Amino acid sequence: MRKYIGDLHFGHANMNDKMDKRGFSTVEEMTEYMIKKWNSGVRKNDEVIIVGDFSFLDGIETNKILRRLNGKKFLIEGNHDYKFLKDKNFDQNLITWVKPYAELNDNNRKVICSHYPIMFYNGQYRKMEDGSPRSYMLYGHVHNTQDYQLLQQMLNLAEETQFYSEYNKEYYNVPFHMINCFCMFSDYVPLTLDEWIELDKKQK
Repeated sequence: MRKYIGDLHFGHANMNDKMDKRGFSTVEEMTEYMIKKWNSGVRKNDEVIIVGDFSFLDGIETNKILRRLNGKKFLIEGNHDYKFLKDKNFDQNLITWVKPYAELNDNNRKVICSHYPIMFYNGQYRKMEDGSPRSYMLYGHVHNTQDYQLLQQMLNLAEETQFYSEYNKEYYNVPFHMINCFCMFSDYVPLTLDEWIELDKKQK
């Protein structure tokens, strides 16, 4: 089974009292909690796509965490992952692949994975036979900050804006099926695409 999560920021103490205000008393407490939650939802053979900013630690410390996490790991490189990725002590065998961007197939749906949100992504107009979306854009980076709130405002504006199609002779909205896979939204548990879709609906 394939699951997704983003912006874990292992080892990043500022996440507790500044940007995210996660509330852990120490970075070690945060690490242990996130490992526990990850393993509660991921089995040995599951695939987990990390949409960036996995670790703020060096290669050796990141290795230790990766070895404790269930599943096969795949990384969409985030802006904070450079420290361990460039460290010669990082064991590259612990992550199946590292890419800046990926287009994946998930149960006949295209999944666009980027650390940074892309408003106009490949396949966003495509639909399944039942009319449901064929493509989703999964991203991270913005956490639950003002950037995320601004993005939501732009998406809300887009939903209210209609265009006339000369081809179909009808009005339409540009479809946006974008999901922020911020780890705090799922209580640090990697989720399937369908689980993220349902969680995203509840948040909106």
